[in-house]
Amino acid sequence: MKIDLHTHTLQSKDSLSRYRGIVDAVHRAGLDGIAVTDHDELRGAFELREIAPFFVIPAEEIKTSQGEIIGLFLSKRIEPGLEPLETIRRIRDQGGVVYVPHPFDEVRGSRITREALDQIRPEIDLLEVFNSRNALPHFNRRALEYASRHGLLAGAGSDAHTYGEYGHAYIDVPDFRTAEEFRTALRRGVWYGRLSSPLVHLRTRIDRTLKIIS
Repeated sequence: MKIDLHTHTLQSKDSLSRYRGIVDAVHRAGLDGIAVTDHDELRGAFELREIAPFFVIPAEEIKTSQGEIIGLFLSKRIEPGLEPLETIRRIRDQGGVVYVPHPFDEVRGSRITREALDQIRPEIDLLEVFNSRNALPHFNRRALEYASRHGLLAGAGSDAHTYGEYGHAYIDVPDFRTAEEFRTALRRGVWYGRLSSPLVHLRTRIDRTLKIIS
């Protein structure tokens, strides 16, 4: 299964991607599924899952007090602003998977702090070693080096906020349906990634502004 582990819908504050458009984009990209990781929101994942002909992992990109953590396989929204370890506890309480996105993209103020990353390392299920929206290639290389050095499983995602970004990064793993099966599949998975155009960040700023004024 080719799964893009980091995507956004119109339920994120900085995306206008509608569900039908996402369905078409996923089909064009040749993916077998996606994780919907809207910012501090879970509704988009459940609404897309109702119409998607592919596998959808309900997820949330949660802004903790020290940067973002993604919870995969969630059933309930987790509020932002909590300490990283408390956020992880709430992910675990739902049987979810702890996924840390773009940990070394120094351009993003939303990245998890290095201090917090080191603190939560024993609790991380997988680390995003390739994010297509990272500003510079070496940010991804640093993530891969960190994962390799500490024996962490590798994840990858396009961080798609627009339709054209789907499939720019994904993992290819054996078939799974549950969080536990996913953890097992990850051990036999491989990842793929290519950077998106820097222009996607401009589009995101425009979309955020349009949502504010609409």
